Amino acid sequence: MTIMKSENLHRLTDTDILPVTLADVRRASQRIEGRVVRTPLVHSRSLSDLSGQPVHLKLETRQPIGAFKLRGAMNAILALDDKSRRRGLVTASTGNHGRAVAYAASELGVPATICMSSLVPANKVDAIRALGAEVRIVGVSQDDAQEEVERLVEERGLTAIPPFDNVDVVAGQGTIGLEILEEIPDVDAVLVPLSGGGLAGGIAVAIKELQPKVRLTGISMERGAAMNASIAAGRPVAVREEETLADSLGGGIGLKNKVTFALCRNLLDDIVLLTESEIAAGIRHAWHDEGLSVEGAGAVGIVAILAKKVKLPGPTAVIVSGANIDPKLHQRILEGAEA
Repeated sequence: MTIMKSENLHRLTDTDILPVTLADVRRASQRIEGRVVRTPLVHSRSLSDLSGQPVHLKLETRQPIGAFKLRGAMNAILALDDKSRRRGLVTASTGNHGRAVAYAASELGVPATICMSSLVPANKVDAIRALGAEVRIVGVSQDDAQEEVERLVEERGLTAIPPFDNVDVVAGQGTIGLEILEEIPDVDAVLVPLSGGGLAGGIAVAIKELQPKVRLTGISMERGAAMNASIAAGRPVAVREEETLADSLGGGIGLKNKVTFALCRNLLDDIVLLTESEIAAGIRHAWHDEGLSVEGAGAVGIVAILAKKVKLPGPTAVIVSGANIDPKLHQRILEGAEA
């Protein structure tokens, strides 16, 4: 069992000032209302029976782009002034954030350029192109893609929409936390996919401010878990990006991280890491037992329960963050492959 030791996670004190507030999340909720889907929380009989506690799945797979990223991207873009939007948008992405920016840009009638590495699955690249965005494939990591973003901002004056380390992006993702508390006011635990920390950090801000005793667990893969490594080191660190079934959780958190590192270090209660075989089993469980087609990153909360890497104290919400798995890969996994 691979779990972050609690001493690596900083305990919030009265003197700590966090970069995102509950007020930011509430403003985001108002701003994006009607532009994103209020996704359902569905009861999982199989996971409830296995854990001995009521388990509900928050299906961000029901967003128009098949992933939660639309919340943060839409909020960040709507928060811009019209001049900044009209200059054109640019971002680096492991796939879903790029699709979110492309979708929001299309809805708002502004141009977008999405920079990705060669590790991004082809189905995600094709979906972004289909939304009319310019696509640039650069290097072999999200850091390489980010360098291209910075170049385009400098040379073409484009407006960057960061994938996670941005107050408005984080606040948009945090609206999920508000929805969970409205529908399950007695929730005791929330399991959240953990990558750059935008999703986990945003949900944590919303929930810990309103119900501080709720236990928040960030879940990632063993291969290249950048936030986990950074919290263990006490500062943002670089990690080698590796191929993984949870490809949406890949990439670094940025050595100059200003927002999400502080949120995750201060507000998460645990971090759990998963093997590739465990993630594959979670994808199969989602299909056969929950009737869901999910990508590896979207399955990690389910996996943590299946692998008995979390002990649930009571009613639990599991964030199912995305559905955008390559169909051929999905079929191979359903047939028993591990990758």
